[in-house]
Amino acid sequence: MDFALTEEQVAIFDMAYAFGQEHIAPFAAEWEAQGTIPRELWLKVGELGLGGLYVSEEAGGAGLGRLDATLVFEALSMACPSVASFLSIHNMCAAMLDRFASDDIKARILAPAIAMETVLSYCLTEPGAGSDAAALKTRAEKTNEGYRLNGTKAFISGGGYSDAYVVMVRTGAEGAKGISTVVVEHGTAGLSYGGLESKMGWRSQPTRQVQFDDCLVPHDNLVGTEGDGFKYAMIGLDGGRLNISACSLGGAQQALNQTLTYMGERKAFGKTIDQFQALQFRLADLEIELQAARIFLRQAAWKLDQKAPDATKFCAMAKKFVTEAGSMVADQCLQLHGGYGYLSDYGIEKIVRDLRVHQILEGTNEIMRMITARTLLAERG
Repeated sequence: MDFALTEEQVAIFDMAYAFGQEHIAPFAAEWEAQGTIPRELWLKVGELGLGGLYVSEEAGGAGLGRLDATLVFEALSMACPSVASFLSIHNMCAAMLDRFASDDIKARILAPAIAMETVLSYCLTEPGAGSDAAALKTRAEKTNEGYRLNGTKAFISGGGYSDAYVVMVRTGAEGAKGISTVVVEHGTAGLSYGGLESKMGWRSQPTRQVQFDDCLVPHDNLVGTEGDGFKYAMIGLDGGRLNISACSLGGAQQALNQTLTYMGERKAFGKTIDQFQALQFRLADLEIELQAARIFLRQAAWKLDQKAPDATKFCAMAKKFVTEAGSMVADQCLQLHGGYGYLSDYGIEKIVRDLRVHQILEGTNEIMRMITARTLLAERG
């Protein structure tokens, strides 16, 4: 087995890292305070081809694999996990449209999204349907004029900010087979947004409820086939889980890098604190956790690229392991900073806050355990 990255993959990581350090890291705290990411940033991101990472080249995307994409999100998260994760959501939507949408939607919605002239949001979760996503209630009634939507989506990153929403709606009976996917464009009559949510982390990306009140969407905005929406959503989540894991990895790696620098400068009892063996052992444990997480993530990404039959299981396992490892590493880096780690000036507390939600979104880690256990039992026969 070859664990080395190719020259092209190293170049992808280096390009994303350099971009993040120049265009994101210096402004991350300011954007967090403002509660928004400037739209000008996305145009620069689009120029690099990062708006359609695994959208096919035929559709104008970069055509990268899932492993390549994790390198991008790991690198960008070393600048700001909040910004990187928002880009992950946009890319998940773009990939769904590339794979399942009509040529008309690709021309109207996907093309400007790849260039990041427009931004996409993903609408699955509802106030009463989080982990049990197949129980969603937002209904789309088919009429002569189009689909009439009524319902509410919750915890939507980019609510009121994005230009279009990839929405899972109920067009049929209860259960997963009654769910379809439609695209709702900002400004559509009947589309509105709740108040800005006050969050522990991810503060630079606006989060709101998305409300549909007799919201009329053209028939042409149906993605794929009626009744297949839940399947599309779950396929998208495999890759989304890898991306969020990569964001945890990058944020935790940045926290460790900053901690190594701090410990080499901070003195106690006549020597820098990185010379105390007890603290060295703690650093070693953090490095081991990160390296184990990185290998696990890349194995899962490789399986998804290879369309391995157990790819979903490995994406779930990696998401659970990597996001928990990332949060643990970031928390311990805060501890090693002492009181300074608790101050916003050092940036560690922001990483701790931003990474915590990764154990909840794209399927909670409890659901990741459920997927793993069910697959394990099925494999047993």
